[in-house]
Amino acid sequence: MEKVTGIGGVFIKADDAPALRDWYRDRLGVDVDPTYGGAQIGDTVWSIFPATTKHFDKPCMINYRVSDLEAMLEQLRAAGVVVDPKIDDNDFGRFGWAVDPEGNRIELWQAK
Repeated sequence: MEKVTGIGGVFIKADDAPALRDWYRDRLGVDVDPTYGGAQIGDTVWSIFPATTKHFDKPCMINYRVSDLEAMLEQLRAAGVVVDPKIDDNDFGRFGWAVDPEGNRIELWQAK
């Protein structure tokens, strides 16, 4: 059975993304990179998206690390989970998406 091996990222929607990034920087010391609006906290990416993003629908999305993306997606499909047919393969690795029973989009990431 495939299992999640870690949290790759936490993504938050905000009505005023720059102001919320500043708040996290000023109040919690999150070192936000202005280039992409996020931070690296240990092995986890943390990022604030504009509320208008189409990348996910709900207020937040978790990115889960997996060792074998194809096997995980097939396991989810076999269990009747809604799986996005799109797979993104880029310099950071391979990404796939599914939806949990509450309608939350989850991102699955196999690092290069």
